[in-house]
Amino acid sequence: MDDRNHENLRELLATFFDAEQVDRLADDFQQAEQVFQTHPAHKPDDRLIANIKTEIALSLGRQRAKHFRRRLFEAAAGIAAAVAILVIVSLQFSEKSVKHPGNNAYTASLLPTALWESNDIAADDTDLAVFTAEIEQIEYEIHSLELGDDITENETSVTELEMELAEINVDFWKG
Repeated sequence: MDDRNHENLRELLATFFDAEQVDRLADDFQQAEQVFQTHPAHKPDDRLIANIKTEIALSLGRQRAKHFRRRLFEAAAGIAAAVAILVIVSLQFSEKSVKHPGNNAYTASLLPTALWESNDIAADDTDLAVFTAEIEQIEYEIHSLELGDDITENETSVTELEMELAEINVDFWKG
């Protein structure tokens, strides 16, 4: 141990111990340093280092693949939800326009006056309120799936979500 390190060690030990203990501990550290210098440690085997590096690379590859699958699932779920909503909305608008093309006054007269004057249309229209609640539930479930880590749970949950969405579509077109 060089003199500067030896003095720094003594100063540090002096903050915790009295002078007699500092001398004894400093000598112990110096003797330990000499033992380490006379008996150097063996270097690890090159094959062992290569095996460790291989295990690390494989582990990182699995994590990357899992992360990629998760991002792919998130993107697919978002696209599927957007397409489903666009199809439902476009079919709903096209169905209304086929019944009474160009006659907006007639269509507006079919709606109750209270609905037009209301500030909360979703609360006044029960079908719209039900569909809004179901869509919010699906959004919540998709969000919770995005936060989850287990792919197998996500696959079963996605199947359940698809079944719920199919039921909503059937109910929507019946009503």
